[in-house]
Amino acid sequence: MKIIDLTADNEAAVQQAAQLLVAGFKAHWPDAWPDLETARQDVQEALQPDKISRIAVDDQGLVLGWIGGINGYDGHAWELYPLVVHPDYQGQGIGQALVADLEQQVRERGGLNVYLGSDDQDDMTTLASTDLYPNVTDHLARIKNLRRHPYEFYQKQGYAIVGVIPDANGLGKPDILMAKRVRPDGFK
Repeated sequence: MKIIDLTADNEAAVQQAAQLLVAGFKAHWPDAWPDLETARQDVQEALQPDKISRIAVDDQGLVLGWIGGINGYDGHAWELYPLVVHPDYQGQGIGQALVADLEQQVRERGGLNVYLGSDDQDDMTTLASTDLYPNVTDHLARIKNLRRHPYEFYQKQGYAIVGVIPDANGLGKPDILMAKRVRPDGFK
């Protein structure tokens, strides 16, 4: 496996990335990319010059995973969006490799942090289907993963939960906010 830039001139890879979005999110977030055309539009948007778009490919050119980065906060922080790994290849370290690669890309561009939102629309954590107000941080401090929510994947990559937006996706459907400093020398 190797990780390379996803570029507009690689039409086969662009098509595969769009197919990955539909297939990869169908189980838990089918409305995210309900069809191939919606997914293709998002892939095309991710190919803009101010964004990062990287793919993991096998020796035959099959796209195994895709990750994107969106420049924010004057380049100090980049949003990880999206990350998807082909369902048949999950659990093999591809997502971990893509995240590490994105972090390196951000460092090379002078970024300090990578952040992301990890929605819970399907009661996958104890933050869902509950009123988080008025003591939001209390609920956040007691978060539990009920059904393989991806926040634990990101924690294993060194990301910390830095907040939550209650009801971001509708009543009882929060967005869990995570971030990681990628500048290796910190405050030095």
